[in-house]
Amino acid sequence: VYKRQASASGMRGILYKTIVGRSRPAESVRKVKSELETWCDQNDVKPIQCWGGFNVGGSLKRQPSAQAAREQIEDGVAAIWMPNNLHANTFVKVGAKPIWWDADANPRENTPPMSWEQAIGLGCHYLLDERGGLKPEIKEIYKVIADTGVAVFFGHATHPEMFAMAEEVDRLGIKRAVVDHPFSPFVDLDFDQMRQLAKVGIYMNFTYDELSPLLGIDPARMYQAIRAVGVEHVTLSSDAGEPLFPNSVECMRLMRAYMRAFGLTDDEAYQVTVTNPGKVVGLN
Repeated sequence: VYKRQASASGMRGILYKTIVGRSRPAESVRKVKSELETWCDQNDVKPIQCWGGFNVGGSLKRQPSAQAAREQIEDGVAAIWMPNNLHANTFVKVGAKPIWWDADANPRENTPPMSWEQAIGLGCHYLLDERGGLKPEIKEIYKVIADTGVAVFFGHATHPEMFAMAEEVDRLGIKRAVVDHPFSPFVDLDFDQMRQLAKVGIYMNFTYDELSPLLGIDPARMYQAIRAVGVEHVTLSSDAGEPLFPNSVECMRLMRAYMRAFGLTDDEAYQVTVTNPGKVVGLN
């Protein structure tokens, strides 16, 4: 329904961080686009564009693979995500669902936050080697990203991983790198850290998830972060996968309205919700 709402509202497009059919997200997006185009033809509405993303850390049983990333890009994904919910950092901060490693577990159960050792023992993802540098396979994935020009999102990485990835982004000249929800407990960057990452061209992607009652970030603080980083290094997005949230279209309206209320000009709001996101998915 939300893709129809987005089209009827005149939005430009949706980048799917996750989508049903995660083993082939680009194929799932093609099905979505086909269904949407039929509905739009029937209702005389211009359809939005849709893009799929692939998470290299989508399983506890398989380590991130450069070959898998390349195959997904060749299939049509526009962005690569580093590990999110299956990163050790997530398990340490908020716990995890045992169903992720035990097929017989209660799918509604969630553990308390666990130790780093417990998380790693369950096969959680971590991107650095014993010397504190990116693991060889992660570097290979970044080479694939640089070669193909797709976007890369840093996921739920720890601060040392963030800055190691930033060094690789800078070294390889990657222009479409993004940090999701910088205020979330999984990322938790301060203004100085955001500025350091932005200096090498990395976008800070602020989300409705951060402003929602679940995280409760003060929108004034988000606005201050945008000013600290600079609108040229910022995108706003919905990140509205949580069932408690409004739909993606309403989340984007709220994000834009809050930041306009706190001081973004019309041109700046356009830059962080249209121009910069367009660059991330390769429209500009």
